[in-house]
Amino acid sequence: MQFLTDRKRAVGKGSSGSGTEHFWGQAISALGLLALMPLFALTFGHALGMSYDEAIAYYQRPFPAIIAAMTIVTAMVHFRHGIQVVIEDYSRGVTKKVLVVVCTAISYTIIATALYGLGRIAF
Repeated sequence: MQFLTDRKRAVGKGSSGSGTEHFWGQAISALGLLALMPLFALTFGHALGMSYDEAIAYYQRPFPAIIAAMTIVTAMVHFRHGIQVVIEDYSRGVTKKVLVVVCTAISYTIIATALYGLGRIAF
């Protein structure tokens, strides 16, 4: 016999019964992007117009490489949370599950590829 009231069972859960994890994940990544995007624009904008060798040498320095890596990772996490919310709102059944898996895989593939590329430049 359960002695939980309806209110007690519903605390912390949205209409889907899963809470607000995606909202908070996207809100936190949005704050991260708010700080990172101007820094990325400055570092990337500085590299525009450089020759290939100059750009490689520029991204071998720690600050531009770290800013680029942090921006890519945060942007892809933000994308994953946002697209998952959209998919869950507009898809049902197996289609929803497949789309969530595909979009998550795309997000992590972009992260892995970008970090691999930055690692290759750095070493």
